[in-house]
Amino acid sequence: MAGMARRNMGNVGVESDVYGNGGDGDPYGNGPYSNGPYGSAPSVQGHRHGGASRGRRTATATAAGVLAIAALAAGCGPQDPAADALKQPTAPAPATTATTAPAAPSPTEDGKADDTTPTPTPTPTPTPTEPPTAPPSASPTPAPRPSTASPQPEVLMRTGSEGPRVRELQARLRQIGHFGRNPTGYYGTVTAEAVRSFQVRRGTEGTGETDAATWQKLRAMTRTPTADELDPPTERPVAKPDERCLTGRVLCISKKSRTLAWMIDGRVVSAMDVRFGSEYTPTREGEFKVFWKSRDHVSTLYDTPMPYALFFSGGQAVHYSADFAANGYAGASHGCVNVRDRKKVAALFDQVKNGDKVVIYW
Repeated sequence: MAGMARRNMGNVGVESDVYGNGGDGDPYGNGPYSNGPYGSAPSVQGHRHGGASRGRRTATATAAGVLAIAALAAGCGPQDPAADALKQPTAPAPATTATTAPAAPSPTEDGKADDTTPTPTPTPTPTPTEPPTAPPSASPTPAPRPSTASPQPEVLMRTGSEGPRVRELQARLRQIGHFGRNPTGYYGTVTAEAVRSFQVRRGTEGTGETDAATWQKLRAMTRTPTADELDPPTERPVAKPDERCLTGRVLCISKKSRTLAWMIDGRVVSAMDVRFGSEYTPTREGEFKVFWKSRDHVSTLYDTPMPYALFFSGGQAVHYSADFAANGYAGASHGCVNVRDRKKVAALFDQVKNGDKVVIYW
């Protein structure tokens, strides 16, 4: 029984160590409140072994601990401010930032500031930093630079042009030796070559086209052409007329001189250069009469224009030829009498009548 009681009392002592300081030199954990099965009665064994003194000391210490815990729970501190300052744990200093205000002094028991608390060091004013530099913006696309190339001069006349200004161009070129014939008023390959020769001779690009710069330079080097220079009777000397041409209204055409003279009663009214058919399509020779006039005729056989056509023998006629105006005597007709001066043949067309005589000879 005694052994069992001893074991029970030891177990109880161990469980009540939290509340009664069990184990104070007692191997069985017999504290002041640990005896008995529920740990509620003072220890009899403490009195038996002269533990009364230890019991009083333990009770006193316990009471003091309870008072200390009660004082801490009530928020009261020690009466000695200096001792309080030594015992109070120092709060960690707040991190210094640009916006944190200085910490307030610790309150004392009467709520007044403690004069012995050192004045907190003012937080140093942060040195203002320069505003961050904005990242460089993307470089704008540079505006296209204006072209330094000189604008091309305006072209005034080129191959295919015709009219009074072309005639003037040809007359001026002839004055300075670049055009070896009388003006025709048509801008063909011969005229283009004459213009190209003039341009190259003057150190400019030989395009063969008469632009504004070429025309201005040519005008500065020449004089205004006379009426005879602009509209000469013919480039070639007119041949002595055949006897059949001396009476009546006659188209007197010489293959030798390659000229046509419009004659009325032996008088030359107008003259113009002409060319004839090739040896394979020769122009007929003899005396004929105009039987049909066609102002805007087109050949049905060769599909070529034959303006101002004066038919005198089958399909052969006197008419204007753009090819003759452009290429001169480098070509030939298919048997017709070609005229290269459009203005002159147009006037001739208006004067000649059906029934007028045509004489072709050597």
